[in-house]
Amino acid sequence: MGVKPMPMNKGDSSKSAQASFSQFQDVPIPIGAKMDLDRTVILGARERWIGRLTLETSYNSVKLFNFFKKSTPEFGWQEITSIRSATSVLTYSQTTRVLTIQIIAKTLQGSEVVMTVSPRDQNTGS
Repeated sequence: MGVKPMPMNKGDSSKSAQASFSQFQDVPIPIGAKMDLDRTVILGARERWIGRLTLETSYNSVKLFNFFKKSTPEFGWQEITSIRSATSVLTYSQTTRVLTIQIIAKTLQGSEVVMTVSPRDQNTGS
């Protein structure tokens, strides 16, 4: 029983996606996702942004977990850990930032995704 890959928005996939997600070219965004502007707080742009990106999707949490598990490394992120549960959490790192993805199943249909990007501690310890 195969799993059909979930399409993703890339910065140039369509005019509507470009308007909403063009600054998020370093993380995978599922096609059809809608940004929750009331719960999204972003500082910076392009590959240097930090903050919280909140998405509403029509996909179930299992499909989203598999989508992010497969797609996020393609954007240069290295997986640190992942937990599949009622609220699934995936954590990744890059040279200067850490990405945490929370996937929360909605009661009736779809899921909410909260992507938090923060600066990575650059201290090597003293």
